[in-house]
Amino acid sequence: MDATLVAEKRADKGKNQARRHRAAGRLPAVVYGPGTGGTVEQSVPVTVDPKALLKILHSESGANTIISLQLDGAAVPVLVKDFLLQPVSHALLHADFYRVAMDRKLTVKVPVTITGEARGVKQQGGVLDFVTREFEIEVLPADIPESIEVDVTELLMNQGVRIRDVAQGAKWTPVSEPETMLVHVVPMRVEEAPAVDAVAAPAAAAEPEVIKKGKTDKDEEKEKKG
Repeated sequence: MDATLVAEKRADKGKNQARRHRAAGRLPAVVYGPGTGGTVEQSVPVTVDPKALLKILHSESGANTIISLQLDGAAVPVLVKDFLLQPVSHALLHADFYRVAMDRKLTVKVPVTITGEARGVKQQGGVLDFVTREFEIEVLPADIPESIEVDVTELLMNQGVRIRDVAQGAKWTPVSEPETMLVHVVPMRVEEAPAVDAVAAPAAAAEPEVIKKGKTDKDEEKEKKG
């Protein structure tokens, strides 16, 4: 996405001044990074239109958009390095812009997008597990991709795509570990039914003990007399 943003320098600093700018419909921001020749770090406080910046941040390239910042009659290529949102309303409160040299590589995070329907899902009943949704790459500013596209159509059960697989032939090089799994097809997890404890059968009733009454001395004497 080609984006242009007009910035105005501000001489004031502090929370009170920042509130005044926001009340006037402007967003306090700072532009920093290599100066002329790439030797001096220069920080310039500015204000920009928050609505215009939000439109850029909500675009497909988002914070990775190279913005042509119009400042002091010159166009400065910048990236949104950081921004602060109000926790409740999510309104922009502040932004940091980083000057970029178009001939120097940057390290940026890029999202992963998936296309196609995996054969392992369609034909083998597997599940597509989207493991890594963004990772870091090193790339020239003009070659920053909006996303890293992964075609999963030919993936079978237990097959996957790693960072090294999508890095082949790309204009960028991975900063994140090349062996990182992006997406793979795994068997559908079948939840096992909780083991049911066998109901202990009541112990068989013990047979009543038969108590045989022994003969007494008196009984024996009667038998002898009889």
